[in-house]
Amino acid sequence: MTGIRNIVILTGAGISAESGIATFRGPGGLWEGHRVEDVCTPQALAHDPELVHRFYDLRRAALAGVEPNAAHRALARLDAEWPGELLIVTQNVDDLHERAGAARMLHMHGELLSALCADCGERAAWPGDMPPGEVCGACGAPALRPDIVFFGEMPYHMDTIERALSRADLFVSIGTSGAVYPAAGFVQTARYHGADTLEMNLDRSEGSGWFAESRRGPAGELVPAWVDSLLGSGAK
Repeated sequence: MTGIRNIVILTGAGISAESGIATFRGPGGLWEGHRVEDVCTPQALAHDPELVHRFYDLRRAALAGVEPNAAHRALARLDAEWPGELLIVTQNVDDLHERAGAARMLHMHGELLSALCADCGERAAWPGDMPPGEVCGACGAPALRPDIVFFGEMPYHMDTIERALSRADLFVSIGTSGAVYPAAGFVQTARYHGADTLEMNLDRSEGSGWFAESRRGPAGELVPAWVDSLLGSGAK
């Protein structure tokens, strides 16, 4: 890969799975034993707020028992040392990229350690449990919910992501299924604007055919090797 200055990287569940965080859809289409429709839709929140809040409380608490892996650390190193533009866009709601040291990054699907006021839209750090009816510190409404983009809701930062994709020389996808839109379409957007494309995934994804190059294997092995090569070559 030559002539690379601006890079956009998309990360998905596969990168955090190596740290012990369950991928979004496990065997039978379940997430931690629940149907996705029961814990990750606006309808689920309205129908059974106790279940939805308890589910995310448990996910939030579980973060204390996991650590960033070699892939997270390699991307944080790239972030610190890459002289051009770089944006890490993650579909994950954990904080492992931040704990590894990444700064040029966005969470497009929200964050476990954040609360969203369903009344005024204010977002605030929230490290502990969040029972239904918690009061918003900004507007006083008892309307706090997990700051997670549910199915049917618009992902965060789409304008910023689209601008970055339009400027990218290289788009890289790591540990994604290629099945969830709009993220699954990023490779097509990047290609349209002339970017080179690389996928690193344990298995073939639904979007593998769109990438100029696909590498198979654990992210904890592939990503550090790629970052070493990229920084060593300077991508001249």
